[in-house]
Amino acid sequence: MTARDDVLAALKGVADPLSGQDLVSAGLVRALTVDGGAVRFVLEIDPSRADAMEPARAEAEAAVKALDGVDSVSAVMTAHKATAPPELDIGRRGEPEGPQKIPGIERIIAIASGKGGVGKSTVAANLAAAFAAEGRRAGMLDADVYGPSQPRMLGVSGRPASPDGKTILPMRNHGVTMMSIGLMTREDEAVVWRGPMLMGALQQMMSQVQWGALDVLVVDLPPGTGDVQMTLTQNAEVTGAIVVSTPQDVALIDARKGVDMFRKMETPILGMIENMSLYVCANCGHEAHLFGHGGVREAAERLGVPLLAEIPLDIDIRTTSDGGAPIVVSRPSSPSAGAFRALARGLIEDGHA
Repeated sequence: MTARDDVLAALKGVADPLSGQDLVSAGLVRALTVDGGAVRFVLEIDPSRADAMEPARAEAEAAVKALDGVDSVSAVMTAHKATAPPELDIGRRGEPEGPQKIPGIERIIAIASGKGGVGKSTVAANLAAAFAAEGRRAGMLDADVYGPSQPRMLGVSGRPASPDGKTILPMRNHGVTMMSIGLMTREDEAVVWRGPMLMGALQQMMSQVQWGALDVLVVDLPPGTGDVQMTLTQNAEVTGAIVVSTPQDVALIDARKGVDMFRKMETPILGMIENMSLYVCANCGHEAHLFGHGGVREAAERLGVPLLAEIPLDIDIRTTSDGGAPIVVSRPSSPSAGAFRALARGLIEDGHA
C-alpha cells in the first residue's frame, strides 16, 4: 500500500511554473486521498493559468504513477482563484455574549475525551463521513488546536482561500465541509498558544468561516477539560456532547471528568462511545478484549447517559484514516464502517443531527 507521505514527496518533486516552488509548498495540492493503489488529488489554480499548468499536472500524475503500489492516479485541476486566507487574530477576545447560533448550521455535536490516545479524532472523522453518507449536510471543525489531525484523516491539504481577506472558505472532501487550524500551519509546526489565543482562534474559526448550510457540524475538541471546551459551550449553541473512551480504568476516570465538565457548562450529554472495544483476529477469528470490555457501558449507566456505540479495535480504521479516506468512505461494507453508520443513523433518528 502506498503511503500518503510518499505521494506528497513525489509531488514535492514537481515545480509550479509560476512561483518556482514545488506544488505542495505552493499550496496547490488539495483533497489528496490514498485508497490502496488508487491516488486522487486536485490542483487548485487561478483559472487564467490552466494552460500553463497542464504540463505540471501531467508531470505530477506521472510522478505519482511511478511509485510502487500505485495502480491508478486521478489528478485534476479546479479553476478557483486562490487568495491568501486572513491571518487569525489570535489575541482578540470580545466580551462573551452567551451561546449564539452559527449562521447556516442547524446542530453542533462536540466530540470530546477525558484524555488523549483514545481515538477521539478518528471517531469524529468517521462520524462526520457517516453523516454525509446518510445524506446529511455535514461539517467538521477541527478544534483540537495542539494536535489537529482532521486534514490528514479527511484527505485535505493546502491552505484555505479567502475571497475578501476577512472570511475563510472551508475545504471539502468525502462530502464533509471542514476547517482546521492545521490548514493554517505547517504539518510539523507546533502551536504554542496561551488560553486567550486559543479562545480567540476558535471564535474566529466559528464566525469567519463560510460554512454554508449544514445540518450538523461535528467539532473535534482537544482532550481534557480546558479553555477550548469552555469557549465552545459558552459561545455557540451546542446540541450536545459525546465523550469517547477506551474501556480501561485509567481512561474512564478522565472520561467521567469530561461528562462532569459538560454538565457544569449546562451542555446536554448525548452519550458515550466505547472505542477499541473488541479485537477480532483476522487469521483465526478469535475475539480479544485488549483494553477490557464493558467499562464504558458501566460508566454510562452510573452517570445516567446512553452508551451510543462500541467501536472495535480494527487496523483498517487506522490505515484508512492515515490514508485520508475514513473507513466509512473506503471500506463502506466493513463491520467497522457499519458501526459508525449505525451511530450516525441513531443520532439522526433522535433529532440530534
